[in-house]
Amino acid sequence: MLQGFSPETIDFLWGIRFNNNREWFAAHKEQYQRTLYEPMKALSAAVAAHFSDVPELRMHLSRIYRDMRMHPSTYYKDSLWFHLEQDGHGAVLESPLLCFDINPEGYRFGFLLACARASQMDALRRRMLERPEEFLRLVTRAERKSGAKLGGDRYKRPKPCPDERLTPYFSLKNFIAIVERAPDDLLFSPELAGEVCRVLRAWLPLYEFCMRI
Repeated sequence: MLQGFSPETIDFLWGIRFNNNREWFAAHKEQYQRTLYEPMKALSAAVAAHFSDVPELRMHLSRIYRDMRMHPSTYYKDSLWFHLEQDGHGAVLESPLLCFDINPEGYRFGFLLACARASQMDALRRRMLERPEEFLRLVTRAERKSGAKLGGDRYKRPKPCPDERLTPYFSLKNFIAIVERAPDDLLFSPELAGEVCRVLRAWLPLYEFCMRI
């Protein structure tokens, strides 16, 4: 049975945030492996198995080690995440993702198109206008099933929308639909995988809608 994380997981994440050096990590590497990496690997495997029926959807699990070329002053991340996406569709966060993240403050999971290019969002707006009923049905159903609302960052100047039903989504720079929770009993229970799968599955149809542009 998947045991999930523990309060010690959160203790480790706070520790690495305030002690981001090789000496501290070496002294706590066993704690990292036991309380963070192994539970995260088990959770990602359970979620990947749940989505094995979706063609070309691949699981990607992050590493705690930072790329020192990009972050020369910090050695380690203070969060760990995984995401499901189709390979070969651009840089991470420029493509739609179904994702899970754990950090010192808690954990998050849901649907992201976080760093979409302007051309991507233009294409999505055109598709919304071509298929408004489908888009609105997908969003309404996903929100009802998951408990997360579709939002995102907005342009300062609202974009004109010829269909008022689509107005709430037309000026979004990106798509964010995330369940955010502080550390709680669910995080530390075997039921975590089922809840993550339930929410990610709710947003799968919108993920597929975005992938078709």
